[in-house]
Amino acid sequence: MITAAARALAAGDVLGALNRVALRDDAPALALRGIAMARLGDLVRARTLLRSAARAFGAREPVARARCVLAEAEIALVSRDLGWPASDLDAARVTLAAHGEHANAAHARHLQARRLLLVGQLDAAQLVLDELDPAPLPPATRAAHALVVAGLAVRRLRTGEARVALDEAARAARDAGIPALSAEVQSAGQALDAPAARLIHAGQERVLLLHEVEALFASRAFVVDACRHAVRQGPVSVPLATRPVLFVLARALGEAWPADAGRDALVARAFRGKQADESYRARLRVEIGRLRTLLDPLANVAATQRGFVLQPHRATQVVVLGPPAEGEHGEVLAFLADGESWSSSALALALSASQRTVQRALESLAAAGKAQWVGHGRARRWMTTQSAPGFTTALLLPASLPGV
Repeated sequence: MITAAARALAAGDVLGALNRVALRDDAPALALRGIAMARLGDLVRARTLLRSAARAFGAREPVARARCVLAEAEIALVSRDLGWPASDLDAARVTLAAHGEHANAAHARHLQARRLLLVGQLDAAQLVLDELDPAPLPPATRAAHALVVAGLAVRRLRTGEARVALDEAARAARDAGIPALSAEVQSAGQALDAPAARLIHAGQERVLLLHEVEALFASRAFVVDACRHAVRQGPVSVPLATRPVLFVLARALGEAWPADAGRDALVARAFRGKQADESYRARLRVEIGRLRTLLDPLANVAATQRGFVLQPHRATQVVVLGPPAEGEHGEVLAFLADGESWSSSALALALSASQRTVQRALESLAAAGKAQWVGHGRARRWMTTQSAPGFTTALLLPASLPGV
């Protein structure tokens, strides 16, 4: 009966598996029930069952116990419990590999890579993937591997690599014969064909797809990137995420190029002042001086009679790359757009921000009708109210830009 339930789960027949083990409380049945409940979406009940199964297996059955840890780690990732101890997953992976459970050991590495990808540690995720050879793995595991490769390529703006990986994932998902896996692959592919950013140049705007953003970054254009809050040209990038006033000034100068930006307009945007009096003018000169120093490898900021103008050293044009939809707290919405429910602590960990900062952002988004919460206290989870935003948020997620 246990074997039949396991085969039903592997084939995607969750209810069939539950019918075989629903009334049993032995360790294997508890583990299978936990996995089945996870696939039905009851993650809290699933984790309880899996922990009970792990305790029931005990030290005498290390492989079965490691499988339970592996399943709990996947649930933690799906439920965005980013504080779940990664060392437990690594220990389970070592145990599984030592006992010849190569497919499950590979799945553990995929979970490690997915978590690192989620929090923007792309180089670390790549190192995890480099240790895996997907060729001998079963189709479902090969599909999972290709999905992680595609996700990493998307975050690095390598759209050609992403399409190749998604094609491999689609083939493996068809071979596995699991409809939910094929649907996941199809959903991942939609990011490549969805609007990713807006190009603002000479007072005109147009929507860009990810491959067009990739081409823009490879060109000689001087780009003020409002998605990642940086200024870049080719392989050289100047991050301004921690200097919001300087980035506001850089964007204003980029939008005004090739003309200059007036002092009144700069004061209004950077300091929210109504008029550029002598105090604001002095403050503006200080901030422009700081910006000029940071941008020196790429451009000069020259004073004019009316204000200031951007003068790139080598670029043929200056453009501003804006997010697909303007608004505050876009990076928080980018995480919520994955359809999962997030705790404020998990968002803070993913964004490398304080929990209070994230809480204020979530409250602001909730007031604007863009986010909603369920639960209370430490059990509170946040999700977006926009189930189908119609654009990809890949550029808003934390990651180093190409060439940085």
